[in-house]
Amino acid sequence: MSVDVIGVQEYSSIAAGVLALDAVVKAAPVAVLAARVVTPGKLVLLFTGDVASVAASLAAGREAGAETLLDELFIPNLHPRVIPAIRAVVAVREWDALGIIEGLSVAAGIEAADAAAKEAEVEIPEIRLSGGMGGKSTVKLMGPLRDVQAAVRAGTARVQAGGRLCRQVVIPRPHPDIRSFVLPAAPEEDGPWS
Repeated sequence: MSVDVIGVQEYSSIAAGVLALDAVVKAAPVAVLAARVVTPGKLVLLFTGDVASVAASLAAGREAGAETLLDELFIPNLHPRVIPAIRAVVAVREWDALGIIEGLSVAAGIEAADAAAKEAEVEIPEIRLSGGMGGKSTVKLMGPLRDVQAAVRAGTARVQAGGRLCRQVVIPRPHPDIRSFVLPAAPEEDGPWS
């Protein structure tokens, strides 16, 4: 399934998140991409559909989850490299420069990746969402140094404006010995959610 519209909501309560999930799917014809419990006891929803349906479902989830809604994201024209990087580790050709954007939420990681990919011609080998990372996300960007720097600046600016940036780094010419630690050869058991 091609995804170019995405809605993301993060709830501090699992119970309220499930209530919101029900409201999201009842509000409009959307497809749920993920509904995951992540550390520290949050429920994260990712869903897609047409622009009007995703907007309506976001509003319904917001109302149902009320004060437990921690973060929300709506991107009506998602970059095509984002979903593959969320689903699994994507093979990269370039090993010239490595950029990492660390966000304080799942939505921050997806938003940073989208902004970065729209800014410069970079590869996104992996977007890791929460799991055992205390509710954080990381986006890895690869490509020529100038492109990686531009992409990291764009992604960082987008999430920093909302106070959801933890840290960002750019490593020119990363040492080949770290590649297997930074970019696993195959997706881990729970993929980007681990």
